[in-house]
Amino acid sequence: MSSFSAMGAFPFAALTTEADARRRRVRLRRVTPQAGHALEILGHAIDYLTDEFIHAGGSFYARDAQVEAVQLLMRINRQIYFECPEAATLTERFLALLHLRKAASSH
Repeated sequence: MSSFSAMGAFPFAALTTEADARRRRVRLRRVTPQAGHALEILGHAIDYLTDEFIHAGGSFYARDAQVEAVQLLMRINRQIYFECPEAATLTERFLALLHLRKAASSH
């Protein structure tokens, strides 16, 4: 089992921007089966590269090809995730339920 997750545990600077952090806190996403499969494949590739990097005793250099490859895969991973539709919050679902019941009882 890998010691790093595909969603950003690898300790490289500037992989997660302030905007990325805000977007993640704001909404969850409904991941489609196709996006889920892509995220799974990307996660395995990120894990493989990070494990190989650590196993080889790599030193962190911003221009290292393996580091750049991991950064690229992580950017693609986030892009796919953020392209998935946002899931309704519990509050939104509750209000929608109340609205439907209110509309049904007024007829």
